[in-house]
Amino acid sequence: MTAREVGRIGARKVLQRTGIVAESTTPLTIDPPEVARLMEASWYDERLTALAADLGRDPDSVRAEAAGYLREMAASLDERAVQAWRGFSRWLMRAYDVLIDEDQIAQLRSLDRKATLAFAFSHRSYLDGMLLPEAILANRLSPALTFGGSNLNFFPLGGFAKRTGAIFIRRDTKDIPIYRFVLRAYSAQLVGDHVNLTWSIEGGRTRTGKLRPPVFGILRYITDAVDEIDGPEVYLVPTSIVYDQLHEVEAMTTEAYGADKRPEDFRTMIRLALQQRERLGRAYLDFGEPLPLRKRLEEMRADESGTGTEIERIALDVEHRINRATPVTPTAVVSLALLGADRSLSISEVLATVRPLATYIAARDWAVAGAADLTNRSTIRWTLHQLVASGVVSVFDAGTEAVWGIGEDQHLVAAFYRNTAIHILVDRAIAEMALLAALESAERADNGSVSPATVRDEALRLRELLKFEFLFAGRAQFEKDLSDEVRLIGPVEDTTKAASTADVRRLLESADLLLAHLVLRPFLDAYHIVADRLAAHEDESFDEQAFLAECLQVGKQWELQRRIANAESRSMELFKTALRLARHRELVDSSAGEDPNCDVAGRRRLFADEIATAIRHVNAIAELARTR
Repeated sequence: MTAREVGRIGARKVLQRTGIVAESTTPLTIDPPEVARLMEASWYDERLTALAADLGRDPDSVRAEAAGYLREMAASLDERAVQAWRGFSRWLMRAYDVLIDEDQIAQLRSLDRKATLAFAFSHRSYLDGMLLPEAILANRLSPALTFGGSNLNFFPLGGFAKRTGAIFIRRDTKDIPIYRFVLRAYSAQLVGDHVNLTWSIEGGRTRTGKLRPPVFGILRYITDAVDEIDGPEVYLVPTSIVYDQLHEVEAMTTEAYGADKRPEDFRTMIRLALQQRERLGRAYLDFGEPLPLRKRLEEMRADESGTGTEIERIALDVEHRINRATPVTPTAVVSLALLGADRSLSISEVLATVRPLATYIAARDWAVAGAADLTNRSTIRWTLHQLVASGVVSVFDAGTEAVWGIGEDQHLVAAFYRNTAIHILVDRAIAEMALLAALESAERADNGSVSPATVRDEALRLRELLKFEFLFAGRAQFEKDLSDEVRLIGPVEDTTKAASTADVRRLLESADLLLAHLVLRPFLDAYHIVADRLAAHEDESFDEQAFLAECLQVGKQWELQRRIANAESRSMELFKTALRLARHRELVDSSAGEDPNCDVAGRRRLFADEIATAIRHVNAIAELARTR
């Protein structure tokens, strides 16, 4: 697209806004090919006419509105703009060396020749939307168009980005049925034209470092296209993007402490560009096992139990595959060790936590970023120095040996890095907690043995408590994984048989690695604050913003009183998830529940007691880890 054409587009938009020129409902010479083909498609016009009838509107006005939305979102791939954007992307990524698995790329090249690739990526940084398209082109895959939020369509980069494959879409379209129709139709046209696509399956950047629940919109549109178009297979490509460190994390964590989110604008890009002058290590791009969408839909619909939930189940499957593809970074394990301690640690003490963790990671067959040796003293020392350089960790080296600790107000930043690997540790942490809870139950009953069913039930209870926080496998797989985790804790001959209380206690006390306090305590502490405040809430009306503000204040109080482990639990993001759980249990609205005699206040107290019990167990695990 030439500068003259760009100018014509701008002039046309001005004239349309003033009403001098009407929105053309037929293709223009400046429209991308997909837009022209869609506007000329008979099915598109027929459905627009039917939509106009449903809305009780004039068909011509609906066609004009749809044409405006279509041109608003449509992207193109102008060769000169793409080359300039690639140079800009590489410059903006200059803080990192990007590592990509060559074998994974070779597999994708093979699929790219015969199918459409839809890259569903994890979203931790603004840089993701530049890193992935650049990697696709640099590794000789067919170029991809990228769905992104319209909040990033700001002057002057928005118009330029649209010419390099950026599809900017509005987030709130509930009251704009014509817009939703156009987005669905445009997505179908792209799939039918064998265009590769990328989008964040989380719908936005994570504020905690771990995957957010999936957003179904784009996946639903792609699925609709697959259903309607008899074309090539569409492979969903689970895509993990993780960084040693990120300049953006500190800004995101201030939001978790209650600060307002800054709107994206040109100043945002300038700040990011200036920050990238400081090196931050590596960025890791990994691809999970591609999922053939058409084939998977056929399999699910052949089983009546899968009908109606296909999108949700496929989205969760993609996120599980993203997690499986996400490597463990040295930054994550060092952050885990420092956050789990209530003091500064020497490098030998950090290694004392990391080495058994590395053995566990190897036993679970999880990849380590850059094939780093987590047991190597130099690797850990280098990681500590990098964290000190960015201000996340502080070091005191004037004594007999250097000691490292989380820097002031940096707990949420360190937690973000730890959480990039937390998905591999949650099942193990729950297994430890379930064993301890079952052991206590058996000792109270004085029956001398711990039943596998009790361990399972305790684990399922924790799974239910944390189901909005972590991405768990289905129940059958979860129970199988639980048995595997128990075997990894220590030698167990048969997890299907009862064990003596003495054997279970010995198992926990002699374990090389205990993780529950390192993994679950921050979340349980945050939940405890919410449950405590909810139990104390007496007003019939519920003001969520005021309630969350109170949780932040009480969280600070509890932090100073050492009633929570550290500032990591004083997080708006964690409070919101805990509140979501409380709503799910009908504990927020005092009139909730079908039973008019429902004792909401009593159930709120039981909720607080349940979390307090879990915290008591996690603290007991911490004490076992400290004394072994």
